[in-house]
Amino acid sequence: MLEQRIRRSRSEFDLTDPEHQESVRQLAEAFLEAGPEAARAAVEELAGPLEARMAVLLADSRAWILQQRRPLRIGVVFAMWGEHRRLRPRSPDNPHGEDSLATKLAQLDWATRDSGVRWHLYAVDDGCPHGSAGIARRVAQAHPLAERVSVLSLADALPAASGPLRKLASVDASRKAGAVMLGCSRAIEDGAEAVIYTDADSSVHLGQVGLLLRPFAERGIRAVLGSRKHPESVLVKEAARWGIGIKVLRHMQRMIGHAIFSRGILDTQAAFKLYESALLREILADPTVYDFSFDTDWILAALRRGVTIEQVPFAFIDSAAESASIAQGPMTTWETLLFGLAKAVRRHGYCTGAAAEMAAVLEEEIADHRDLEKLIDRLPPELEAAEEADYGDPRCMSPEALRAWIRATRDA
Repeated sequence: MLEQRIRRSRSEFDLTDPEHQESVRQLAEAFLEAGPEAARAAVEELAGPLEARMAVLLADSRAWILQQRRPLRIGVVFAMWGEHRRLRPRSPDNPHGEDSLATKLAQLDWATRDSGVRWHLYAVDDGCPHGSAGIARRVAQAHPLAERVSVLSLADALPAASGPLRKLASVDASRKAGAVMLGCSRAIEDGAEAVIYTDADSSVHLGQVGLLLRPFAERGIRAVLGSRKHPESVLVKEAARWGIGIKVLRHMQRMIGHAIFSRGILDTQAAFKLYESALLREILADPTVYDFSFDTDWILAALRRGVTIEQVPFAFIDSAAESASIAQGPMTTWETLLFGLAKAVRRHGYCTGAAAEMAAVLEEEIADHRDLEKLIDRLPPELEAAEEADYGDPRCMSPEALRAWIRATRDA
């Protein structure tokens, strides 16, 4: 029976289709009955399709949660900007709708039902010009789990005289991080022992929260990061969004962020992370940035405190159609990530050697995203054969060699 279920499972997963959500849940429950380890072995032996591999991770998460005896209180946070379509269900006039808030509530309820894990969801509007907060409030108010969700607006929290938002001039100065910080702060105030943050879309099935909670609850790991590069992860991404010059940007990123990437933390931007509340309170006391690069700032802040960071596998299905990075321009996003990383490594004392040299090249040679756009479709000979392990290694291409190539390419 198990073999038949695996062979009949789907090879694709549509985030906009409620039937797909129900199907993977039912398969995960079948795997729970069979035993997650037996299911995992069968899926591996049969080279199971996408849905079966997702269900293995869901079953593993749910099985662990059901085994827990002590109560555990968590907060789950996501920011909203331009989510007015994904928050609503799919329809003829809303083809990319994911009903994402209701979907998250159902996923968390399934994962934690009949367990000691207590959760609250915080959806935070980051100054969305399309009224994401209003849509989310209407969805929440009509949902049976309405008491488990709080919809917040960053604009209502500003100006702030104290706390992590005190240096944020306005809601327009935030690019995701301000909203995430507000949600995390509220979760900590409400008594959460740990805070998980994710994205507003449905790319991460929140039935997987047990994968993040296990290292925290069992071994006291204070920072647990989901990694899409983990060999046991399930990753479905749209076709590459960038040209061949992405190798240049990754090389720069990993050289500047050597303190992170040299530890094997390669997926810094995955929106599936857990921080212990006490640690997060310290990090939020004085954040470096309020933009998309906050992930690396928080990781560096944890490393500076000597915190052990653990990475776990999870399933991620790209929700590209309504992606904010596409709407705002991918090179605008990369500009933010690189310059924010440079600020953070300097702030936390990791800007030395090649990292300092590469940060200087970035800040002296790249004015903004328009310069990056001149690089993204070109590639220096030194990086043509570069592979994942070569990114960030100055022996592959040094900061000064990159400076010369950037100048020649940018000014051509």
